[in-house]
Amino acid sequence: MTFRKLTIEDKQAFLNYWDDWKHTDKIVPFSTRFSRFVDYEEVLSDWKYQETNEDWMKNSTYFYIEDNVIIGAANIRHELTEDFLKRGGHIGYGIAPSFRRQGYATKILLESLKICQKLGIQRVLVTCDEDNIGSAKVIQNAGGLEGTPYIEDNGKRIRRFWIDIKS
Repeated sequence: MTFRKLTIEDKQAFLNYWDDWKHTDKIVPFSTRFSRFVDYEEVLSDWKYQETNEDWMKNSTYFYIEDNVIIGAANIRHELTEDFLKRGGHIGYGIAPSFRRQGYATKILLESLKICQKLGIQRVLVTCDEDNIGSAKVIQNAGGLEGTPYIEDNGKRIRRFWIDIKS
């Protein structure tokens, strides 16, 4: 198992991962939505831009890989804008549909927390929709303590969890 950023050599694995999501329009994290790009090389370039550009909310996208198969991904925001403080948080993660309910979400969240610690983030916000019971359990199992929810204009409730990282 590895948890890392992708390279040009991972193109086929990423395309296979993307194909696993074709039956849903809810691919998460958003940073992995391939349909926004012309090709894989543009995806890699965009991820690099998001991580280094001063005019952008810095964020990094990592992938959980086993035997050259991408299981899931996480997008880690280095700091939060006002919108991401309400919903989105520091970590957005997702598991490819073929690999759900096998404990991978917990592994990805725990690996993401290690990255947050390296970035110096001591208090991590992770959010989920109110009806996403599985994600709420994953976050709580990783030490998430529920805070005040955010209510969107349409009435949708976003659950907000804080995880304190020990130095």
